[in-house]
Amino acid sequence: MPVIDIHSHYWRYPEHFQEDFQIQARRARAGIEVDLTVNLDHYCATAPADVRTVVFGGKAKLSGLWVNDSDIATYVSHAPERLIGFLSLDPTQPGWQQELQQGHCELGLRGIKLMPMYAGFRPDDERLDELWHYASAHQLPVLLHTGTTFISQAPLEFTYPRLLDKVATKFPELRMILAHLGHPFEGECVAVIRKHQHVYADVSALHYRPWQLYNSLMLVQEYGVWHKLLFGTDYPFTTVNDSLAGLRNLNTQLEGTRLPRLSVDALESMIQRDSLSLLGLI
Repeated sequence: MPVIDIHSHYWRYPEHFQEDFQIQARRARAGIEVDLTVNLDHYCATAPADVRTVVFGGKAKLSGLWVNDSDIATYVSHAPERLIGFLSLDPTQPGWQQELQQGHCELGLRGIKLMPMYAGFRPDDERLDELWHYASAHQLPVLLHTGTTFISQAPLEFTYPRLLDKVATKFPELRMILAHLGHPFEGECVAVIRKHQHVYADVSALHYRPWQLYNSLMLVQEYGVWHKLLFGTDYPFTTVNDSLAGLRNLNTQLEGTRLPRLSVDALESMIQRDSLSLLGLI
C-alpha cells in the first residue's frame, strides 16, 4: 500500500501572499524569511517513490493568502497519477458558489479545502449549509484547518474542532478531515472524530514537537481512535520522509522511563492507511 499524504500545498512565494502575511510569517520564524514556493521535483525527492498526494492552495482574504484553483489544476496536470487536487473557498467573499462549481465541474478538483480561522468565518454558520449540501451530494471530502496560527487577525475561536460537531450532525455522510489533529486543541478533535463515522483528523505539521505529539497520540490511543487518523505532511513546511521519521521515532524519547508506549502496529497502520478509499477518492 503506497503512503498517502493527505495534506500538502501548492503555491508560489511571494506571488500568492500579501505583504502582511509575509511579515507575520517572518516574525513567526525569528525574522527568517522562507521561500514557500512548491517544487514537485523536490517533493518527489523527499518522499517514497509510490507516494500519492492530496494538494491544495488556500483562499483567505482576511489573512492575505489567495491561490486560484486553476493553479492547482495546472500543478496536478504535471503528475496526475500521483497528485489529487482540492479546490479552495473563502465563503466570506462574493462568488464562492461559482468558484465551487467551477473548481469541481470544470477543473475536475476532487475535494475542498477550507481555512475558517484564516478567512474569518464560523464553519457551523447556517449560511454555509449550501456548501455542505453541495459537498455531501457530490461526495467531495472537505479538509479544514483546525488549530493554531501565527496570523494575528485570524480569530482563534473559529478554529475550534468542536465547531465541526454541528456540521457533522447535520450532514452525517459528509467526509471531513480536521487538519493538524486540532493542535493545540487535540482533546476536542479526538472527541469529534470519535463521535462521527465520517470525520477524520490528519497528523500533518506535528512531528516538530515530539513530546507534545506523543501526548496527543497517547490520547488517541486511550480513546481508541487510531483508525480515524490519516497521514499528512503540510508540505512545503516539512517533507514526507521527515514526517515518517518523526512519527516512527516518537517512542525513542521514552527510553529509560516507564511511560506507556505508542502502539507501533497502530502507528504503522495509520501510515499505511488507504485514506483515498475512506474519503471516496478512488
